[in-house]
Amino acid sequence: MRSRSALLLLLVLLLLAGCADGGAPAPDDRGPKSARWQPKPGLTWQWQLSGTLDPAVDAEVYDIDGFDHPASAVADLHRRGRKVICYLSTGAWEDFRPDAGEFPESVLGRGNGWKGERWLDIRRTDALEPLMARRMDLCREKGFDAVEPDNMDGYRNRTGFPLTAADQLRYNRLIARLAHGRGLAVGLKNDLDQIPELVDDFDFAVNEQCAQYEECAELTPFITAGKAVFHVEYELATRDFCPGARELRLSSMLKKYDLGVWREPCA
Repeated sequence: MRSRSALLLLLVLLLLAGCADGGAPAPDDRGPKSARWQPKPGLTWQWQLSGTLDPAVDAEVYDIDGFDHPASAVADLHRRGRKVICYLSTGAWEDFRPDAGEFPESVLGRGNGWKGERWLDIRRTDALEPLMARRMDLCREKGFDAVEPDNMDGYRNRTGFPLTAADQLRYNRLIARLAHGRGLAVGLKNDLDQIPELVDDFDFAVNEQCAQYEECAELTPFITAGKAVFHVEYELATRDFCPGARELRLSSMLKKYDLGVWREPCA
């Protein structure tokens, strides 16, 4: 009896040890929230997608191209106390990217107004998910803190595909999961109409020209949730949009369309 009891006890201990090692539930596909950067309203930022990177701009957050900059540039910005966002196009194909040849012709639609770019058929997640996952891997491996996925509102444009709002919600949530699964924060780019449905899936927002089109109030769900809204205008003077931006607690600045070094932030 003693030997049988001892054997049973040993089996129980082995089972408990196995649960401790590998039996814990896996984190959900958003990744552990506490491990991600959570940008709060009021942060200052720099958005530079062209020209030689200037790491000395007085801004707490930098948003730079994920392909164009090496890990050393991200590390340098970190040493300067900056958080760094990885710009990627997730809703449009760009013929100048090193992975451009990996996109099947069947997912490429109309041009989106920028040279060398075409909208993607975001319904085709079978083809796009692995490609976007590899792009997210690139951001993580270079040490970025977050991702800015661009062209996230194809369903409201002439893409060449019959995209619906539901298609866009599914795709945008997929992009958020891919980022979160790699410990990266992720921002919702424009797509104002779907903010109520997506605010819980994204960690911050990036917006262009909401003041010019009188849409900035639509971004308040992010601010109410304690999440930053990084905002730029191109055609208005700062005196015309900064007072309203400050009232809404947006992180706002004036930029030129080329998104070079120059910026005029709201004080």
